[in-house]
Amino acid sequence: MNIKITPNNLTKLEKIFEDAKYILRFEKGSFTSGYCILEDRKVVVINKFLNLEGRINTLLDILSTLPLDEELLTAESHKLYKQILNSKPVPDADNAAALGEEAPEN
Repeated sequence: MNIKITPNNLTKLEKIFEDAKYILRFEKGSFTSGYCILEDRKVVVINKFLNLEGRINTLLDILSTLPLDEELLTAESHKLYKQILNSKPVPDADNAAALGEEAPEN
């Protein structure tokens, strides 16, 4: 998803996690991907040394893979969450075959 790299947009992404009852923490650690998710406890830990762009991109990555209860989200958060989900790249035939998945039919 093309989202402007601004502190306001970072706040909007953080609000989605807050609405979904996830605890979002920025701490130091040796995360190879820049984050760690403790799903049983609904805790997401982000590397605090990431810059603004890194934080936003990491939160976008997490939101596109994490199942959230959409009923908990406010209208604004729900709209942004849907935009994030709809902008997930669809695997093409070559990538799908490499991953052992079926390619979407056009």
